Amino acid sequence: MFDSAPDPDLPATAAPRCQPRPLQQSPEFARALMACGQDPLMLDGTLVLHRRLPGGPRLAMVNRADLSRPAPMMAALHAAGLGRTPLILSPEAPSPHLCRLGAVPLVTPAHAALWDLSGDPDLRRAALHQKWRNRLKHGEAQNLRLTRQTMPHDVRHWLFQADARQQSARGYRSWPIGLTLAFARENKGQAKLFQAFEGKQAVAAILILTHGGAATYHIAHTTARGKHLSAHPLLLWEAASWLSSKGICQLDLGLINTEDAAGLARFKLGTGARLHRLGGTWGFWPPLGRLLRPLAVCDRRQMT
Repeated sequence: MFDSAPDPDLPATAAPRCQPRPLQQSPEFARALMACGQDPLMLDGTLVLHRRLPGGPRLAMVNRADLSRPAPMMAALHAAGLGRTPLILSPEAPSPHLCRLGAVPLVTPAHAALWDLSGDPDLRRAALHQKWRNRLKHGEAQNLRLTRQTMPHDVRHWLFQADARQQSARGYRSWPIGLTLAFARENKGQAKLFQAFEGKQAVAAILILTHGGAATYHIAHTTARGKHLSAHPLLLWEAASWLSSKGICQLDLGLINTEDAAGLARFKLGTGARLHRLGGTWGFWPPLGRLLRPLAVCDRRQMT
């Protein structure tokens, strides 16, 4: 259905393997960070960010990682000279066993919406919530032109401008534009811009980043006219169908916030995406692990 401009398809290495891995733990993300002057480490298969704080001490961060077996990563940190460095750990899944190391809970677990794209398209459509499916049908009945292309290297692109206004209005922060453009530049053909047009006017856009056998819903915006035309569900459905045809088996739709963004949460879950509980955020300073273990054990229930 896409009226696509010439652009490279997904790299062959991203195609038929179904091994979803979070964007924050992907080689593609590491390449984007390095292009922006950062120096991430890959330790025991885990992407670790580290930086110096004002005054000299270092801090290491591990985001969306599999910490079901933390011992190998801890050994790798020690071997890399980070054995006494304070750590911020954000596991991909609930990891209450971290309290046995002396890690202290900081933030209770959030949830992400993960959409399985590996099955039959008809079954995937049948799994849509009825209201979502009705909006999709409405969008399909409109005279909208859909396009697909690699994200242009343009900081002034209308999607970036609209997203910046949206972030300001809703009080949240996303990636810097430079990091998004670095991802597109360093991972050829893996930052896909999907747009819906009424005539020559863009009414909706979605930027999706692919990484291995998975993809992440990164930026999206719909104009008032686009909402009236149900452009967003149509565009997301067609984008997901295209990704599935390229061997992408999972689309991460991002965090679910039912308090501050209930409408967006309903939209994401209306696709039939499953609600995936993350592991929260933990603080861990290895030299104090044994001393902090009793405090961590007291708080472990809220992290399960």
